[in-house]
Amino acid sequence: MNTETNTVTVNTNHTVTVGTQQFYDDVIAGLTTMPKRLDSKYFYDAIGDVLFQGIMNSPEYYLTNCELEIFSNQVDVITRLILADNDEGFDLIELGAGDATKSTYLLGYLMKQDVDFTYLPIDISANVIRLLDNELSKKLPGLKFEGLNGDYFDMLTKAATLSDKRKVVLFMGSNIGNMPVDKAEQFCKELRRHLSPGDIVIIGFDLKKNPQTILDAYNDKAGVTKQFNLNLLTRINRELNADFMVDQFEHYPTYDPETGSCKSFLISCCEQKVHFRSSGKTIHFHKDEYIHMEISQKFTLQQIKDMAVNTGFSPIKYLFDDKEWFTDAVWVAK
Repeated sequence: MNTETNTVTVNTNHTVTVGTQQFYDDVIAGLTTMPKRLDSKYFYDAIGDVLFQGIMNSPEYYLTNCELEIFSNQVDVITRLILADNDEGFDLIELGAGDATKSTYLLGYLMKQDVDFTYLPIDISANVIRLLDNELSKKLPGLKFEGLNGDYFDMLTKAATLSDKRKVVLFMGSNIGNMPVDKAEQFCKELRRHLSPGDIVIIGFDLKKNPQTILDAYNDKAGVTKQFNLNLLTRINRELNADFMVDQFEHYPTYDPETGSCKSFLISCCEQKVHFRSSGKTIHFHKDEYIHMEISQKFTLQQIKDMAVNTGFSPIKYLFDDKEWFTDAVWVAK
């Protein structure tokens, strides 16, 4: 597992620029609410990307292998569901593409079948889009590629302007679980609003299972998840000219088997103040006060089926790994 971060080039300029204003606004808004919170989308800078790869490679983090098993063993089934007697070209859009390890199986298979499609990965991290462009041009020469860097729905709107082809949207890795159930349902409604009837979505859902298995996945023994959470404080220091004492915060994950909610927090180890030197803003922390960092929601199959119906989709198929710990839901927009 690669957890080295010292080879990653980072921006050490402490000036808050126009490009970081939204980041600053979101951070201050989160740290001045009660309870304090930070938006998990900001985990993914160059160092965060490397650390997340380390999490996915950790032995406790089962999600990657479960979905990888689905996409490697059932890629022919997925392709048949996508095509469904429709041989017209389509845009394959991946929300939060990451390193595209799982989707590469589908991309390669579609190319071998001589299917007409364009791959449009969307990611909040510009670093991810650059890496994908470079790596996929080597792995899959001839792939039609258009990387989109930004928020999901802004980039879905942009994708619609690039072509009027049918859309197939991948939202994998249980990214839907980064929201509580009600927010996930709102997300799916908004996703449906950006699609046309007949468009397809493939969404990865992590299913409820043994509570210890779930908790271990977010508290690996090597401490990579801890580093991943703390790195956001380091990023805030670097990019927003703050002075978080990172070693005075502890990573604390929880899992509630009743609600299926797995949450991560950073706990302040002492009474302390954090200064944003460029703006003069000061944030006060009490000893043992927490910052809510992220949620990783787990679902029942019935919840997933209800979500499809409630948000304007018709379920086509649910694909499972051998342990039935994870499912990729295939829905069509009504």
